[in-house]
Amino acid sequence: MGDLSDLIACPHCDAVYRVAQPAHGERAVCARCHTVLIAPRRRAGEQLIALALAVVVLVITATLAPFLSIDAGGQHNAASVLDAALAFSGSGALALLSLAVAAGIVFIPVTRALLLIYVLTPIVRDRPPAPGAIVAFRLSEALRPWSMAEIFVIGCAVALVKIADLAAVEFGPGFWIFAVLVVLLVVQDNFMCRYSVWKSLET
Repeated sequence: MGDLSDLIACPHCDAVYRVAQPAHGERAVCARCHTVLIAPRRRAGEQLIALALAVVVLVITATLAPFLSIDAGGQHNAASVLDAALAFSGSGALALLSLAVAAGIVFIPVTRALLLIYVLTPIVRDRPPAPGAIVAFRLSEALRPWSMAEIFVIGCAVALVKIADLAAVEFGPGFWIFAVLVVLLVVQDNFMCRYSVWKSLET
């Protein structure tokens, strides 16, 4: 049996290929489903760390800043993302739902960003991987499907369309910060070459 370390499997269609390391700026793409398998970039580690730091700052800021305000029937109400996530925290069984919402839109994105910083910082400084870096990166990848900031924004947009005729709705700074955050999360996930990270951790 050949060396399995020279093989790579497509995460979408499970097609297996023998690794041919592309040059910086080039990409190795699955011939079956066209998923990008390897995409090394120069100084990618520093850029990913910068993106992760920006994600942490934006999540904290967006969570505490006013997200939207509603005026209806002479009544005014403003709420932050944290207020919305914890709206049902004191309602018994609904407290679990509130905790899940807070985790999906706040805690998990921050946790993934911090884990990425922990994993990549020694690598970009040409030092051995940090203790537990492989477990940390594996956890970060496992949490990726549960990071639902974009789902929260879409849900808010749908809800606001439905109540637009009933009340005056204004977006606060938290909404626009959250919109930028969603874009950064997408850029971070698409920019990362996971194969390169794993190879750096293995060596």
